[in-house]
Amino acid sequence: MPHEVIMPALGMAQDSGKIISWLKSSGDPVKAGDALFEVETDKAMMEVESPADGYLTDVQAEAGADVPVGNVIALISDTAKDSGSVAPASTTGTAAPADSGDSGDTPLPEGAEVIMPALGMAQDTGLIVAWHKALGDKVAAGDILFEVETDKATMEVEAGADGFVAAFLAEAGEAAPVGERIAIISAEKPANPVQRSQAAAAAPDGEIASAQVAMAEAKPVSTPVEPPKRTPNASAPKRSDGRILASPKARRLALEQGLDLARLVEAGHPQPYHVADLEVLRELPAQTAEGTAAPSRYLSAELPMDGLAEFAVWAAQSAGLKDANALIAGFAAASLGRDASTIAVEHFGQSRAYNVPGGAFSEISEDKRDAVPDLVVRDLRMSRVTTVDLGAENAPVLTLTRAGDGLSITLECAGHHLTATEAVSLLSEFAGRVEQPLRHLL
Repeated sequence: MPHEVIMPALGMAQDSGKIISWLKSSGDPVKAGDALFEVETDKAMMEVESPADGYLTDVQAEAGADVPVGNVIALISDTAKDSGSVAPASTTGTAAPADSGDSGDTPLPEGAEVIMPALGMAQDTGLIVAWHKALGDKVAAGDILFEVETDKATMEVEAGADGFVAAFLAEAGEAAPVGERIAIISAEKPANPVQRSQAAAAAPDGEIASAQVAMAEAKPVSTPVEPPKRTPNASAPKRSDGRILASPKARRLALEQGLDLARLVEAGHPQPYHVADLEVLRELPAQTAEGTAAPSRYLSAELPMDGLAEFAVWAAQSAGLKDANALIAGFAAASLGRDASTIAVEHFGQSRAYNVPGGAFSEISEDKRDAVPDLVVRDLRMSRVTTVDLGAENAPVLTLTRAGDGLSITLECAGHHLTATEAVSLLSEFAGRVEQPLRHLL
């Protein structure tokens, strides 16, 4: 029996999602968990996975289309042939029944329910990283209410309704099932706002009553509940590969605001980093000239035109090469001039590593290892960032940004990564390939 692929809800107020690109073609064999397509809303971008093994069929929307949440956009079938009939799915993301997941003697206030959204097809729960509002606070529908994280994405979720925060039914740091009610927004300011946890909801009634009494004695319900603040820890473990764990939005904002997340690592602030941690980063003491690690190599090139987009269309139609990031990795590896290399391509806050042999582009494969690449390509052509000066990282970094109708390419690296001659050669070769991609095939 075919499995439906639907447009997921990435937020409470989301009505539709835009398909950025299909990562599989109609008729392709897929495994459960394989990324099928990239979807974007005004709040987040993520890859959507296949819900089952089979073949991708009955694709109903092309790249660039805006699709209502809950609509069926494809099937995962037992054969590679289209069925020719796709029944529309009901809209997802509806609120849970009024009494689901709740227990205890304190009645819940009436109001609009806030549920745990689904950030992916195979997601069962979401981790509440932090509440951005306190009990009793006045909120507007578009205000950020909380930050949620899964193993695939991190995003901020809006309140979805005007009013006052009347109840929290899960605490920061707790995971809640998708679709479960986790907060209530009331029309009037609540006289007795309710604070509960997922752990209390699962406990026997006697334990809930004891926990509520202890909570009331420790902190009056009229006192706003502040989200827990993480404190720096000098002994916080550092990753051996030097990578910094941070949410896509935290990375984007840090990049746009010229903030160095590595300073949080040096200060012992625990990972992963989220938007709230950027305030901690801003409050860190300014580095002295002696302690500032300036990039040893910094080069830039300006191109009058961007040949990548047109080449990606040609490669997909003529050679079946539909992963645009793999093409960029191929150009970068060829510019390094090595027999084989590992290239990481960062796009929309997501990073994907590729094994690039010295042969044809069709031989490029995704690298699942968690290791430092030979080169990083940071694709910021779709962002508002126009200039970068982020400093040397654990590997040389080529950054693509818009420059009018053309492109600006920046190379940053430490002195031990590349000699001056190698740095100039790498940037020159890569710039030539990006401007005239067919040159690589000659």
